[in-house]
Amino acid sequence: MNTTPFNTLSFPGKKNSGDSVVNGVDLSVNFAGIKAPNPFWLASAPPTDKAYNVVRAYEAGWGGVVWKTLGEEPPAVNVSSRYSAHYGKNREVIGFNNIELITDRSLEINLQEITQVKKDWPDRALIVSIMVPCNEEAWAYILPRVEATGADGIELNLGCPHGMPERGMGAAVGQNPDLIEKVTYWCKKHYSKPVIVKLTPNITDIRVGAQAALRGGADAVSLINTINSITSIDLDNMVAKPTVGHQSTHGGYCGSAVKPIALNMVAEIARDPATPTLPISGIGGISTWRDAAEFIALGAGSVQVCTAAMLNGFRIVEEMKDGLSRWMAEKGYDSTEAFSRKAVPQTTDWKHLDINFKTIAHIDQDLCIECGRCYIACEDTSHQSIAKLTEQDGARRYEVIEDECVGCNLCQITCPVESCITMVPQETGKPFLAWDDDPRNPFRVAS
Repeated sequence: MNTTPFNTLSFPGKKNSGDSVVNGVDLSVNFAGIKAPNPFWLASAPPTDKAYNVVRAYEAGWGGVVWKTLGEEPPAVNVSSRYSAHYGKNREVIGFNNIELITDRSLEINLQEITQVKKDWPDRALIVSIMVPCNEEAWAYILPRVEATGADGIELNLGCPHGMPERGMGAAVGQNPDLIEKVTYWCKKHYSKPVIVKLTPNITDIRVGAQAALRGGADAVSLINTINSITSIDLDNMVAKPTVGHQSTHGGYCGSAVKPIALNMVAEIARDPATPTLPISGIGGISTWRDAAEFIALGAGSVQVCTAAMLNGFRIVEEMKDGLSRWMAEKGYDSTEAFSRKAVPQTTDWKHLDINFKTIAHIDQDLCIECGRCYIACEDTSHQSIAKLTEQDGARRYEVIEDECVGCNLCQITCPVESCITMVPQETGKPFLAWDDDPRNPFRVAS
């Protein structure tokens, strides 16, 4: 056994960055019985691979950490290279692809480090991610050893989309509701602290996995894990990235590009009558305080961050805590619970939306820079509801043809000037009408 001392409290002057009160607002959370000074946690990933990283995260002010996934001995073997990215025009990383597996460090060293870190940082949440073969004996062996570390809870990695599914683990379990329920049950049987089930997005209906976890006795779920992806192709060598020798494979996609997918899946679970109070830890593209607030508003009790920390470093949590607390103070929220799930009642199925609601675009001529992007988008690809006019001095002017505008928002989205184009609700004089009751619905059932 390797008994080399691990690096934990080597930083001089350990900071107390875990104060729960920021700008007069209490950011502390109690997530499924796990207490933390704030809702910002690092997700199970390379940034949480060892004590050195975790301690740096705690010093920076993160409220919790999900330790990188532990597995059986011998540890996993990783390849080189491991990451690729989907870039915007200015090399901004929009999405991040990863083919790294679970920890490649020994179970014994990981358990030693977890024990010491939890002892040194008792006020921070420390959750251990686990993935072992799908049999009760494997779980019964590792769970008591993890519990002995003093960690606050475990997260079941049932969502890794690469490398592990072909071994019968990760997404291979997360895509099978019966196995989700069974593994969760085993964990509740052999472990006494909170059990969080991490769900895969590589599935038709995320609610099925959440319901299975709940049936198995899960204390909470976390989502989303990464999405199967290939980010790009090296057209000179005809191989995808990241390239391992002369080959590649699909990996797990994360980063800001997956946020809309993650928000929808969190909302689906939060508004599902079968899981209305199931605690949710939101994951997927969170890089700002506003992202976090949106996840909380849709039902998340904590949020987990990975890609943003990998791209910008641990200190981004300072801006997250500052921004969230200032916004909460402005809105009069004294805790995250005060606005948690507040957006859920307004999130519904398409068939329940008001068919009679109407909004049209308005262009503020004082802000317009005459670029014409709204006109081109509408004329070429939408409803031809923006007129292009030429003034006497030769200046261009764009005006909305109100009778033709359907309120699709495309012009507002394409406009480069914030608030130049706004959507203005119109008074129609018509009552609320859902599609279920619309006479034009061929499948309408008469009352």
